Amino acid sequence: MDSTPQALVGIDVAKDSLDVCLLATDKCFTIVNEPTGFRQLLRELPAAGSCQVVLEATGGYQRPVVAALLAAGHTVAVVNPRQVRDFARGLGILAKTDRLDARVIARFGQHAQPRPVAVRSEKQAELEELVSRRRQLVELRTAEKNRLETATTKTVRHNIRHHVDQLDKQIRQLEEAIAKQVQSDSELATKATLLETVPGVGTVTVTSLLVDLPELGHLNRQQIAALVGVAPFNRDSGKFHGRRAIWGGRAAIRSVLYMAALTARLSNPIIRAFAQRLEATGKPFKVVLTACMRKLLVILNTMVQRNLPWNPNYRPLNA
Repeated sequence: MDSTPQALVGIDVAKDSLDVCLLATDKCFTIVNEPTGFRQLLRELPAAGSCQVVLEATGGYQRPVVAALLAAGHTVAVVNPRQVRDFARGLGILAKTDRLDARVIARFGQHAQPRPVAVRSEKQAELEELVSRRRQLVELRTAEKNRLETATTKTVRHNIRHHVDQLDKQIRQLEEAIAKQVQSDSELATKATLLETVPGVGTVTVTSLLVDLPELGHLNRQQIAALVGVAPFNRDSGKFHGRRAIWGGRAAIRSVLYMAALTARLSNPIIRAFAQRLEATGKPFKVVLTACMRKLLVILNTMVQRNLPWNPNYRPLNA
């Protein structure tokens, strides 16, 4: 029996409103982006399980409606706005309005069949918000430290240092809250304990994986590498053979994997030996490190799949 959803629904998300398009009937309407609007949306949609709802990631404004749709049993996919825009250009659709965007998003979902998002518990949603806030504060702290390097006025330098100290304190508080949140959920705690056994993988990497990569352990190694954006893609045409390069994926995960790979390259025996083999063939540093990121990700994915702790002698983990 074909389990493909029978109807596609596109939603263009704004801060205060949602423009909805039911592709099968070409019905479009606008609702407010708040619980009263969500209830209206659920009344208008086909029965749960008979349609797929597709939305763009819009900096967090999509999260409440996604949560409401998932709670009602609907299949939901959150897609990259750039991909939708490229799809629209490919169709020759250059105009841009909210209702038109909703229709394009629905058509994109029909053709691309994006992967549905996983249903998350309330604790997982809270953890996501905590990790997101920590990331914001770390970025703010980095910006302040950069400003300190160029500041010359005594008062300004004192003000920046004070702000950095405050940010350090707030980040530590968030890290404590994140640790408590992970330990309060048995599934998350089990995964975290498993992943932290890998040399080079620290708490920040683990929590980022738990929040930003719920697919870990549910995909094969090619799929997980492509999803994160560490799988090299071919650039060949006719007699031309271009350099392979990574593209797309989840930037937040790549950032923490980059730092983890730097550490693992020195402390993890499998990653260290792998890096040394690549370096011996003359591979550039960035190529070596990207390959280490991919290998580390595949190892972590396999461990979660098989519920096995780190073992450097377990050969099937190699990729």
